[in-house]
Amino acid sequence: MSAVEAKLAELGLTLPAVAAPLAAYQPAVQSGVYVYTSGQLPMVEGKLAVTGKVGAEVTAEEAKDLARICALNALAAVKSVAGDLDRIARVVKVVGFVASASDFTGQPGVINGASELLGEVLGDKGVHARSAVGVAVLPLDAPVEVEVQVELVGA
Repeated sequence: MSAVEAKLAELGLTLPAVAAPLAAYQPAVQSGVYVYTSGQLPMVEGKLAVTGKVGAEVTAEEAKDLARICALNALAAVKSVAGDLDRIARVVKVVGFVASASDFTGQPGVINGASELLGEVLGDKGVHARSAVGVAVLPLDAPVEVEVQVELVGA
């Protein structure tokens, strides 16, 4: 077990299976020393955990928890191409999309769920640049979607 996966276990988390793509794309690709994930939805055991707009059917706190799930799914996608999460030199960038009710403005707080998980699991290697964007709708009516870019060592 890698040190990163041991840290996940310490936090009571298990790396899930990589979510199957919903269309014509790969969950993650490697280019040189970087791995780019596709947008990861809050899928749990192959199913979307919750649907709806944040600030309407989904609370900001629920959405923050869903962003954590997205980040965990992103780590699984990274592992699928990198082979070992201990190869992560650092998380470079996180982009989070929040399907928002028209008056919801708390997107940064929602995406903190992903950022905080990466920090808990990877420590200083999890510190990253980030965008948190409100959108009208996401695939499958998901409340949150997160993509991650990481730099690898030994690539």
